[in-house]
Amino acid sequence: MNVAMPGAAGGKSALISEPADIVVFGGSGDLSKRKLLPALYSAELEGRMPPEGRIIAVSRAKQTDESFVAIAEQSIFTDAKLKRDEETWARFSARLGYTPLDATDGFSYKGLADRLSSAPDRIRVFYLATAPDLFGVIADNLASNKLITPQTRLVVEKPLGHDLASSQAINAELGKFFDESQIYRIDHYLGKEAVQNLMALRFANSMFEPLWNRNFIDHVQITVAETVGVGGRWAYYDKSGALRDMIQNHMLQLLTLVAMEPPISLAAQAVRDEKLKVLKSLHHIKGTEIGQYTVRGQYRSGAVDGQPVPGYLEEKDAKGASDNETFVAIKTGIDNWRWSGVPFYLRTGKRLTERCSEIAIEFTRPPHLLYAREAGSIEPNVLVIRVQPNESVKLLLLNKEPGPGDLRLKQTALNLSFADTFGHIPDAYERLLLDVIRGRQTLFMSRAEVEEAWRWTDNIINGWREYPQPIRPYPAGGWGPASALALIERDGRSWRDDLN
Repeated sequence: MNVAMPGAAGGKSALISEPADIVVFGGSGDLSKRKLLPALYSAELEGRMPPEGRIIAVSRAKQTDESFVAIAEQSIFTDAKLKRDEETWARFSARLGYTPLDATDGFSYKGLADRLSSAPDRIRVFYLATAPDLFGVIADNLASNKLITPQTRLVVEKPLGHDLASSQAINAELGKFFDESQIYRIDHYLGKEAVQNLMALRFANSMFEPLWNRNFIDHVQITVAETVGVGGRWAYYDKSGALRDMIQNHMLQLLTLVAMEPPISLAAQAVRDEKLKVLKSLHHIKGTEIGQYTVRGQYRSGAVDGQPVPGYLEEKDAKGASDNETFVAIKTGIDNWRWSGVPFYLRTGKRLTERCSEIAIEFTRPPHLLYAREAGSIEPNVLVIRVQPNESVKLLLLNKEPGPGDLRLKQTALNLSFADTFGHIPDAYERLLLDVIRGRQTLFMSRAEVEEAWRWTDNIINGWREYPQPIRPYPAGGWGPASALALIERDGRSWRDDLN
């Protein structure tokens, strides 16, 4: 493929020289308007898009090209508030088109087929921003209408099923029509700069690798906290819950990048192989361990940012009583040579104190506390990778406070702020969409990864059924139920609640 590659020293990804048509199923929906269109416009603004190619939205709504362009204009400049450059907008809007299509009706694909037939040799990206139960139907109809070419890529959004069996069924359906090399299972967390930087931090710096093991790391915490509730998405979320919505995909992917062995190269298969080994080594929580190693919670009414908010069962679109979890905390481990005995603590929840995703690697304390008498308790060194917002890397170290008199040690941070150091940080979807066009699968999940993650998650889901765990209430605006504190504190450790 004739593709301009990024510079070796961190240069920006250059123009893609091979034309590409991007077809978004569900193109007038929320994901398209909030994320995909702004990301593609940003790529155009930065000169990274192919010189030729179209962005075609398809959905059941009766719209014209002109009406879709107006929707895109509002989404990009009014809602996303991106910089307006008239020359760029003229170039970008000329790419946009709309074709009405019923995804379940094979005959309605004729309009799309006619539109794509004018450039049969272009790269074709089919982005399925639809419900997962349509994935197989759409793939079948694309094949029936002869729209799949050797240059076709298929992008599918999570959730890929609701358990292992349904995930395997979806993957099997897609596999009938697409080769595995053509399928891009997107997890936008993998496109975030701080997540990509985690591999560089580990494998491009010699100081960390000798310490990256059970001898020097006490434990790892991964937190994905949200201040928002589920208002407007209650019906969907009540069938999903925090475990399926966040831990099975986003958080397990973060865990694999922390724990993986160095790959033999940055090729997609090499990286995926190492991530898969981690997932296969995860300690499966079964039986009575469910009550010991997991906590489920559900938010009640409270206050977030000083404003009163309703509880989960009081949301406007709530359907009544529910024991669905909006918060999960889990203690697990990795049963291999490098990580044996090192606990990994995961927690995620809605309506928490602040919006934050971060990974904290806490190192062991010095073997001999030389300063204990003079300075009191010694805080551990902690490496903190902030994924969002305000992407950063902090290394918390102990330093002597200046001044005469008694020796005083203070934990202080060596702080790398991505925004301050590098300026503009591209949105995750921008990077991932461009990687799809380029045919790079490194930042996308393989079928084996998805299914292994579901295999681990299913054990917890089944354990909750067999050994029911009460839903612990927690007030909106806090850090979850008290049981989550007990989960880590009985090990003599604490959550990092000071996430600033």
